[in-house]
Amino acid sequence: MKFFQKRGNNPSYDAEKLTPAIRSSICTGEKAAGFREKETGKFREVMLIRDEGDLESFRREYGIKGEIEVFY
Repeated sequence: MKFFQKRGNNPSYDAEKLTPAIRSSICTGEKAAGFREKETGKFREVMLIRDEGDLESFRREYGIKGEIEVFY
């Protein structure tokens, strides 16, 4: 089973089809950043978020500005 995908040099996402999101576990507090499909709600993980530095890295790598949806 493949959880995280290898990122390229210039990763991007289709903002018309995908929404940046963070999935957070209620039990463990573990967080994963990725993208949700607007049409189906399916979540695709791209990186584990351990601290604010990881979150900033995710934002910078994908050019994300503003709020990121968090769901449980």
